[in-house]
Amino acid sequence: MIEISNASKVFTARDGHPVHALSDIDLSIDDDEFVSLVGPSGCGKSTLLRLVAGLAPSTSGSIEVDAIPVSEPRRDTAMVFQAPTLLPWASIEDNVLFPLKVMNVLDGTSRRRAHELLELVGLAGFERKYPRELSGGMQQRAAICRALIHDPRIMLMDEPFGALDALTREEMSLELLRIWTDRPRTILFVTHSIPEAVLLSDRVVVMSPRPGRIADILEVALPRPRSFAMEGDPAFQATAQKIRSLIFEHHG
Repeated sequence: MIEISNASKVFTARDGHPVHALSDIDLSIDDDEFVSLVGPSGCGKSTLLRLVAGLAPSTSGSIEVDAIPVSEPRRDTAMVFQAPTLLPWASIEDNVLFPLKVMNVLDGTSRRRAHELLELVGLAGFERKYPRELSGGMQQRAAICRALIHDPRIMLMDEPFGALDALTREEMSLELLRIWTDRPRTILFVTHSIPEAVLLSDRVVVMSPRPGRIADILEVALPRPRSFAMEGDPAFQATAQKIRSLIFEHHG
């Protein structure tokens, strides 16, 4: 599915000096696998997502999807950011439909599909509302619907719940888990929350400080379905502690 081979990224800072964001990243992600990236701020997690999304080129190495090099954004890939980035002048329904309009593939079934997705995330009845009329959590639900509207095979999620309060964040994590369980797809998910990573993921990739490298990859062997009630489970705690130890070890 996604094959990242020896990928590095170097930016040029404003003062002209090179900034090594990523170095020698090797990672394979299977179809319908849920993989989380964790690590200290500035370790290149978001940069790696942008490379996979085709929003920026790698300086060296390669990134492929189904053995095809990623050189630009792909139609089968969607990205969800920390901020919902909804169009303030458009209704929630029109926000969800926006990617189809951009792709020029809007048809007679599109609105029904948008309504089904909004119902799926608990936003039925809010189709004609505007973003300013919704809470942050509701806006992020709408953003997820927008990402799902063209049924992407790959979802790249950059701390999508990072700006939410703790309770809403848990609720959204469980919502994402339910959507992914009902309609599996490949997800690469950036988070600073270790419990969130353990709850959601098949594997957790621990990254080191800049230049970002893969310090370790941990399998999450917990059974599914999962819930935050599992946080008290010794296996959950052991996995979370292992991740914390790896981050501390490489950060130190």
